[in-house]
Amino acid sequence: MTIEVAPGARILCRDAEWLVKSVSLTSDGDKVIEAVGVSEFLRGKRVQFLEELEEQLDILQPEETRLVQDPSPNYSNALLFVEANLKQVIPQDDKIYIANRGAMDTLKYQLYPTSLALKMPRQRILIADAVGLGKTLECGMLVSELILRERGRRILVVTTKSMISQFQKEFWLRFTIPLVPLDSFEIQRIKSIIPTNYNPFFFYDRTIISIDTLKQDREYSRFLDHSHWDIIIIDEAHNVAERGNNVSKRSKLADKLSILSDTLILLSATPHDGKSESFASLMNMLDPTAIANESEYTKDDIRNLYVRRFKKDVWQDLRENMLPEPNIKQVESMASREEERVFEVLNNLRLVGIDKNQRAGHLFKTTLLKSFLSSPQACKKTVDNRLRLLEKKREQLQGVSLSEVMEDIGELTVLASYFFGFINSNCLLFRNNSRSTNQT
Repeated sequence: MTIEVAPGARILCRDAEWLVKSVSLTSDGDKVIEAVGVSEFLRGKRVQFLEELEEQLDILQPEETRLVQDPSPNYSNALLFVEANLKQVIPQDDKIYIANRGAMDTLKYQLYPTSLALKMPRQRILIADAVGLGKTLECGMLVSELILRERGRRILVVTTKSMISQFQKEFWLRFTIPLVPLDSFEIQRIKSIIPTNYNPFFFYDRTIISIDTLKQDREYSRFLDHSHWDIIIIDEAHNVAERGNNVSKRSKLADKLSILSDTLILLSATPHDGKSESFASLMNMLDPTAIANESEYTKDDIRNLYVRRFKKDVWQDLRENMLPEPNIKQVESMASREEERVFEVLNNLRLVGIDKNQRAGHLFKTTLLKSFLSSPQACKKTVDNRLRLLEKKREQLQGVSLSEVMEDIGELTVLASYFFGFINSNCLLFRNNSRSTNQT
């Protein structure tokens, strides 16, 4: 059957009431109606109806609505019904409604990227605030506002493997936005339980995946070409910027992702490597028409495409919500005879094999000194690690004879035993001092 139906209409299909969200056409010209359930048992459930296959699909006409009397005191039921419907109205303006209600202490400057993005026809922005200012939180605020406007049903987050768990945790604990982690094993598991011609990226609506996983498999590229997302987030976006003439796989993947979604959010604390062409490649992902010449462009050309602030720029907001600055005093302390002896040993340390390369030898002895200033245990661990390295690679060292390596091993072994005695003597002294203090 063929009827004229538009988004916003209510239809009766399969003995249930549905609210039409969108109407589209298939490649064969058949009409596809995407709707969400309104009836009690199907409320919130999203479905797609192929109009040609539905035997009965009726549009509920507003003029046929049957009015009933409200018997509740002061019309409380009617007021509650009206209020509930008002809550379901999708905001059409650029005001912030829920971004500041996350499980965190929201700072004023963190709301600015959301306000800027909501003024755009398509939310495509680079959030490039300095480390520690909360780029992930700012991203979550924007995503929560888009979900409220029903523009965030399908979300894809692309990040480095080491950041997956942290990003997933922040989105869930702060904004209750669940992200399902995907890797090659999970994708293979999904493919094993779905039809052969089905796209595994349609199995979950909100996912997070490593960029290295996506770039490696050609089959994933084919699946991505036939998928569409409401929001795509690329974390650590400086990794996908173009560097010189050689375009990396990450850059090619990011270019492909940029056209698969109306909303694109890039996150990076270091978006600019000093080359205008590299930064321009990120801006072109957001808006290909913004920059005419990648070698010559100004801030005005890309002003609304990125947000870049440092702590000094938002210090006023930070100061109002931070604990008072601690009063730090430097206290000088005389080194003990044992500590002076350690410094003398480190200063006179000569490693034949390492000291041939003066730069490397100086660096290693500086590392020993820094680790000792941290703790004697740390210095001993550094020496032990160097001993293991020399034992493992002594036959592979170039330009250093085996006798020189063995001499270095002997020197470091003596140094390690010296630190072992130093640590034990200090521990014994500490115990004796503790006992005398307790007795008094």
